[in-house]
Amino acid sequence: MRFALVGNPSVGKSLIFNQLTGLGVEVSNYPGTTIELQRGNTCFQREIVELVDLPGIYSLDGDSDEESLVRRFLDQKDTDAVIAVVNVTRLERNLYLLLQVAEYGLPMVVVLNMADEAVKQGLEIDPGPLRDLLGVDVILTAASQGKNIDRIIPAALTATRPSKVEIPYDHHVEAAVRSLGKIFGIDRKESIRALLGFGDNPELLEAARTIADEIESRHRMTVAQIIAANRHNFAHRIADLTIKEEALLRETDLDGILTRVIPGIPILLGILVGMLLVVFVVGSFLEEAIVEFFDVFAIQPFLALGLPPLAEALGTSVLLALQAGLGIAFPYVFLFYIIISILEDSGYMTRAAFLADNAMHRVGMHGGAVIPLTLAFGCNVPAIMSVRLLHSRRERIIASFLVTMVPCSARTVIIAGIVASFVGIGAAFSVYAIVFALILITGLVLSRVTPGERFGMIMEMVPLRRPDARLVMKKAWSRLSEFLFIAMPLLLAGSVVLGLLQFFGVMAVFEQVVEPYTMALLGLPGYSATALIFGILRKEMAFETLAILAGTADLGAVLSSLQLYIFAVVTVLFVPCLATITVLLREVGSRITLAVTAYTVTLGLLIGGLMYRILS
Repeated sequence: MRFALVGNPSVGKSLIFNQLTGLGVEVSNYPGTTIELQRGNTCFQREIVELVDLPGIYSLDGDSDEESLVRRFLDQKDTDAVIAVVNVTRLERNLYLLLQVAEYGLPMVVVLNMADEAVKQGLEIDPGPLRDLLGVDVILTAASQGKNIDRIIPAALTATRPSKVEIPYDHHVEAAVRSLGKIFGIDRKESIRALLGFGDNPELLEAARTIADEIESRHRMTVAQIIAANRHNFAHRIADLTIKEEALLRETDLDGILTRVIPGIPILLGILVGMLLVVFVVGSFLEEAIVEFFDVFAIQPFLALGLPPLAEALGTSVLLALQAGLGIAFPYVFLFYIIISILEDSGYMTRAAFLADNAMHRVGMHGGAVIPLTLAFGCNVPAIMSVRLLHSRRERIIASFLVTMVPCSARTVIIAGIVASFVGIGAAFSVYAIVFALILITGLVLSRVTPGERFGMIMEMVPLRRPDARLVMKKAWSRLSEFLFIAMPLLLAGSVVLGLLQFFGVMAVFEQVVEPYTMALLGLPGYSATALIFGILRKEMAFETLAILAGTADLGAVLSSLQLYIFAVVTVLFVPCLATITVLLREVGSRITLAVTAYTVTLGLLIGGLMYRILS
């Protein structure tokens, strides 16, 4: 048996999914798309039940990737029943999507979630009228408390009939539906979708367009507007019958404070800076402990075994990759997801996105992009993983380019260890200034050339609440497992390849070949190119490798201040680290990952070359 969860964003759908499935969740892209679906199994009375968590959407009429995916999924009828999750405190708005889903004629169960919030708001909910109108089982739940969650699977297993509801459309629309049905032998749902311009039958779409034009000329409104108005009116009537009593509520003072420019923006900046400091300071401490642990208990004992050179090179590469991957996973990725889960479950995330929306629009994104861009200062890996919070592929592409350019903590090691130590503090700050200017220019250009439709930000302001520590840790671990089981194998493979290249002397040949070019373009010796390549594994390794190849940690004794400065700038702008590349492959695909890599390589060499010409 397979059941699909459908609902608006922020209705508790994913929380219900996690409570029903536990941690055994598989995350995969829906075939033919870049959108992820969560799939999980649960067992009820010795029967395995598969649950699919579809993306949160507000309507099935739009052109976004998420709306198209849900339409395709429902069209294919690849589910035994639909579990429609509704926020009962926003019932009228949520019913708009529910009524559209009901028209697909699939067996359905309705879950009225957030009953606890309804009580706090003085709402008295009677599921009876909704159950009678739809003709399906309606369950009142409070997912944050686990109330009535155990009733969902039994209700879905016994759901054998679709909803009987028929939305009363305008009489011209109803006449058009009947005409199309008779001419083309299609059902009511297909006729309505054809009037809205959806379908793959050219003759049907042409006939529907002709009728729609005639209806529009009579009403001075498009058919889509008429149908939407009819649905909203019907949803309003159902909501009035379901909500028996409503206390008049004033907007809380706390909400008013958080969503005003002043003091909302300073609070937002304080939270982002605090989040960054926690991820950076605590993460750096934990990373140092993990790296030292690997050095003492894994790498050094392994090297002491005296294995054949090839086996030693391969083993060292694997251990270095594990050291690098786990040194990022727990200190940065897991810590980041704990913080982001707290912000999500508290309801603050929607307020942060609302405040940042205007600024993010200038670079082609919405308010939610402020989270990955800020987190990138700690580590690019969790920042790239968080671009999935953005709603459109266009925004995710732009964010992926910009995030990889933000100086992470490892790049800060380069800037502090090379530029600040051997050139000067002012020069170190100038590196940041150059990078930020390039990020701004890149964002402005990408916002104009990146394909894809610009969507307005529609985000429900969910109630502020106290996060549940158990649910926060469960959600953070679920997200971390994606990194461990998807990014880590790719990181291991890449590290082995680099180790083999070094063992067979390819790196040495490479240095001899590129030195004339590095000297002519950047004024740097050939071994600096090898250091840049090792920086792909981990950014700070570029610094360490340069010191090893130069034969001294006192880099100022073998390289000039200009050479050190140029090397640092190129390293900061150059290809992102291997862990970031592997996560990029996962989040945006190989084509965009290749584009990001090519762009950063070109940008790093171009800026380094210009600085060499100007400053030498």
